[in-house]
This record gives sequence, structure tokens and C-alpha cells, in this order.
Amino acid sequence: MADAGTGLDPRELMALHVHALFVHDARDRIVRVNEPNGRPAPRFFLGRTAAGHVSRYRHDVPDAVIERMEALCRREPIDRTPSALPRAAQRYESLLAAIAPVTSVWSGPAFVLPSADAPRRAIAIDSSNHRLLSGGFDDWLADVPMRRPFMAVVETGRAVSVCASVRITARAHEAGVETLPEHRRRGYAVDVVADWASAVRDLEALPLYSTSWQNVASQRVAARLGARMLGVDFHVT
Repeated sequence: MADAGTGLDPRELMALHVHALFVHDARDRIVRVNEPNGRPAPRFFLGRTAAGHVSRYRHDVPDAVIERMEALCRREPIDRTPSALPRAAQRYESLLAAIAPVTSVWSGPAFVLPSADAPRRAIAIDSSNHRLLSGGFDDWLADVPMRRPFMAVVETGRAVSVCASVRITARAHEAGVETLPEHRRRGYAVDVVADWASAVRDLEALPLYSTSWQNVASQRVAARLGARMLGVDFHVT
């Protein structure tokens, strides 16, 4: 069941994914989102895969609640293609709601990206050319030194689609991608993500890509790249 490109099974890939998403403490509890000044982590994360599941709890969730939730996690089906929501989704929410109101619930597929056969049309963004982001991706400018690799497709002197490492560990990077609205449906997102994935693999790290079930366009990008779904994320905050 190991992935041919990585030698890791889906559960091992999911473990790398969750460590890239969130900062963990010494007890392997999640503390915050793995970004500079990252916001607090969700109270519960469950990553379901065909090889088993990976669960994580925020550091302030009481042990007694974790024990009850773990009993539910152990009974979650292990399916080749996990469903959109865990079987016990409502039970997880109820247990956490008894402590504090549930403010958000999120679910979506997670992928590992393959190596590209050849470079497409993205270029690397750094301090020498970061002004290419102006006029469309100004919010990304301050992130350029921290989010490498940072790739962009450039048309008529400005970036129209970008992909960068938004969550980083030594072994895995998570993609963040955005395309200007007027330049969508032209294949730019596919190209910029493909070149970002190759740049991450050059660092001997795994390029990971996750999205929500509602973001159909993002799922299409993964499909066009031949990404392999490693599992399904479920977060409760």
C-alpha cells in the first residue's frame, strides 16, 4: 500500500501532513497553525486514510474528552476512499461543544503531488523580483522570504498565478495557491503548482496539497496534476 513515489503508506503521509499543518508540543498535542504568528489550532484533527487514521487534539482539550473521542476514532471505518465526513462526525462535535461552543467544522481531501516531467512556465520569486507580485498579490509580498519555494506565472510584467510553501517542515511542504480572477481557467494554476512541486522535491521534501470539499476548482487542479489522494482531513474548532 506504500506510495510508489515516496515509499510511505497513506497513514505515514498523513502524519507528515498534520505535522506540516500544525505546531505540536512535547506531548504531540497541536498548539497553533504552522505559520509565523499562526492562529490557534483546531481543537480536533482527524486524518482518515486507507492505511489507518491520524488523530490530534489541541493542547487544552481535557484528557477525559480525548479518551472518549479516541474510542470513537478507533471505530472509524478504514476505507480505500474515505467518505467526506467521519462516521462519528456529530459525536466529535457534541463532545467538544460540551466544553465550549464549536465555531467551525472543516473537511476536505489531501494529496501528495507527483514530480513534473519538465518545467512549465512558472518562475521563482525572491527579493530580486518580488515586485512582480504588486498590483494583484500585494498581500503575499511580506511572505516572500518565509514561503520558499515561491513560484509565479508572469504575464505582461506581473504575476497572475502564484504557489508557495505556506506550511513547512524538513520533510514536507504544504502548497498555497492563488490565481487572479481574470486569469482563471487558463491552466495557470496547474502550471504554477507543478513547478512549485518540482522545486519542493529538489529540496528532498514532499509537496503536499489540500483543499476543502467545496473548492471544486482546487480539486480539479489536483486531478489535472495526477495528484494521489492520501486521505481526508476533518477539523473541529
